[in-house]
Amino acid sequence: MLFRGWGASVDERWPDVATVTDHVGVEHLVVTRHALVRQVLADPVTWRPDNALDAVTPIPVAALRILAGHRFRLPPTLANNSGASHPEIRGIVAEALHPARVDAQRPWLTDLVGQRVARLATALAAGEPVDLYAELAADLPLLVLARLVELPDAPVGAVKEFARAALELFWAPLDADRQRALAAAVGRFHTVLRDFAATGGGLAAALRAAGHSPDVVVGALFFLLVAGQETTSQFLTLLLHRLAGEPAVRAGLRDGTVGVADVVEEGLRLEPPIVTWRRVAAVDATLGGTAVRAGTSVVLWLARAGRDPEVVAAPAEFRPGQRGSRRHLAFGAGAHRCVGAQLARMEAAVVVAQAAPLLDGVTVVRPPWCPDNLTFRMPDAFVVRSPRRPAR
Repeated sequence: MLFRGWGASVDERWPDVATVTDHVGVEHLVVTRHALVRQVLADPVTWRPDNALDAVTPIPVAALRILAGHRFRLPPTLANNSGASHPEIRGIVAEALHPARVDAQRPWLTDLVGQRVARLATALAAGEPVDLYAELAADLPLLVLARLVELPDAPVGAVKEFARAALELFWAPLDADRQRALAAAVGRFHTVLRDFAATGGGLAAALRAAGHSPDVVVGALFFLLVAGQETTSQFLTLLLHRLAGEPAVRAGLRDGTVGVADVVEEGLRLEPPIVTWRRVAAVDATLGGTAVRAGTSVVLWLARAGRDPEVVAAPAEFRPGQRGSRRHLAFGAGAHRCVGAQLARMEAAVVVAQAAPLLDGVTVVRPPWCPDNLTFRMPDAFVVRSPRRPAR
């Protein structure tokens, strides 16, 4: 269950804290209650982030050798950093993703999305199927991020392959053959990142100027290229799919009775791309009346916390603006709260405002399919078609 059935089980009855054994026999403490999830996230001393990027399927020696051959290293930088260096590294990244810099990208992104939506509308009017993941959402966050952190032009396909390979290698249940293949993909791109970290401008230059080692610069870029863009393209896809089944919400967007920002927040609550996050107990502790021994892996069920009836009036219903909608934990909380939250919100707002009309009257041909993964949804496609046919 730890990897399979998150979607089906998110609305079932669960205790506040439950012990679940994973595919390799490791026990994890799954935390489901909003208040308890927030309590853990807000206390990085008792509940440390050290295991946030640990591979949930132990990586075998053969795959480790492949990574070592590419000089792959992933030192604590952002999500898994409980050390003294975290505030400074986070501050440098936060400056690159400052809300003012993010908002300055809005006109450019609005124009780009508008062009894509116009092409998709033409295809739908002609009766053609369109994939709103591949043709709209997949690369948008990467293109915006590249402008903000001054990444050099790189093949979008290669970056997407790397990011999805990393999400699978570190967070999915895998066999040894698949781990070796993924290690090769991750290692190859790590080499490219290392070269850029040594000479690149923007964020890489700022980290170097602050005296951080090449491994730290690479680690920060590595995490940003996964968490800073792949999760957002996942969210855009999941949100559009959800909106396809919410005609009343789309009607409210058209007539102005439903706000775009409220739709984005309700989407983050009900369709977060990151369903869980991990912590490890640093000391013996108590959580919701449950004794927790030091060293215990704690899985924070963010998606479940967003549906807590103690927080949200209608937990399972898509009601933009309802009480508690904005109290979701899709971006985490505390010292490690997602530094790119404002960026993800801006991107989603632009896409919702312009792409929601595409969904009127369409039939879903291929809903998003998400592979088994502890933490990430990773939808692979979202294909729709209009039943309308062009006039003859």
